[in-house]
Amino acid sequence: MKGAMIARSPDAQGKNAHREPWQMALQDVVSDSDELLALLGLAPAALAIDGDPAFPLRVPRAFVARMRRHDPDDPLLKQVLPLTAERALRPGFSHDPLAELAANKLPGLLHKYHGRALLIVTGHCGIHCRYCFRRHFPYAARQPSRQQWSQVFDHIRRDDSISEVILSGGDPLAVPDRQLQWLIDQIEAIPQVSRLRIHSRLPVVIPQRITAALVAMLADTRLQASMVIHANHAQELDEDVAAALQPLRRAGIVLLNQTVLLAGVNDQAETLSALSERLFAIGVLPYYLHLLDQVAGAAHFEVSEPLVHGLRAALLERLPGYLVPRFVRELPHARSKVPVFPGASP
Repeated sequence: MKGAMIARSPDAQGKNAHREPWQMALQDVVSDSDELLALLGLAPAALAIDGDPAFPLRVPRAFVARMRRHDPDDPLLKQVLPLTAERALRPGFSHDPLAELAANKLPGLLHKYHGRALLIVTGHCGIHCRYCFRRHFPYAARQPSRQQWSQVFDHIRRDDSISEVILSGGDPLAVPDRQLQWLIDQIEAIPQVSRLRIHSRLPVVIPQRITAALVAMLADTRLQASMVIHANHAQELDEDVAAALQPLRRAGIVLLNQTVLLAGVNDQAETLSALSERLFAIGVLPYYLHLLDQVAGAAHFEVSEPLVHGLRAALLERLPGYLVPRFVRELPHARSKVPVFPGASP
């Protein structure tokens, strides 16, 4: 696969000389379906490709390199390839499946649950996952100015119940370190906040993002820091990812993983079991397994409720309890994630 990557010209390399490797990797993406399939030795005619143009293909070449060649059913490819199925209309699937716009009281702030507030740091992502529940979120209209960020921090400061702030997006690690440091400094200045959580897919898709500077930033804060990565299949977790996470572990950063249950990608007990085993082997604890959020364009990934219960039972039989992620769904206006098990109320 590496031999198939497009070489950069000396001029392009010179222009990027001041950028860090992870920033270059963030820009070095495949954005054309025909190119992606050519890299994998697949014929475009064999796949029904016609996704939503408002949510275009975007996948880092380092992630493409982990895909299996000549395999249209590769689980990593299925997560990113725009298909005609995205255009199918399904009742219950909407542009705002979690009613986040109602919870977005201030630009940059989602305050849905007691004790924690979520900051939408950026609308930019390193990869466009086709099942993304925020694929229709109006980031441009909701991106805060510096003055509006001050209002966000004032909101948190006035609410004594908030002890944890979550950085999300987009992907919060897609922004430069100086911007992250500024955000962390503002959060540190709020006395009642004791925990910082970062939700990011970049450690998986662009492991170079875990730099010594980033590790030091998280280790030096007074806040108890955790990072929730996002992997759906063990194939995503190669040795580069494993090596990138080790400095975070050594610095005492708690590492968790959340997975989305996706039809045709990870809806087999063997697949989910292998993912949990691989996560633990590289120092990450399985945290949540989310049922698909009903976002328009992603209905073809939905897994039936009976199969969900069967998968949960199978994992409980196969794995020790600490390797079984919590099966949950997120519902609009709910006061927490909702556990999924037979007999549970939605």
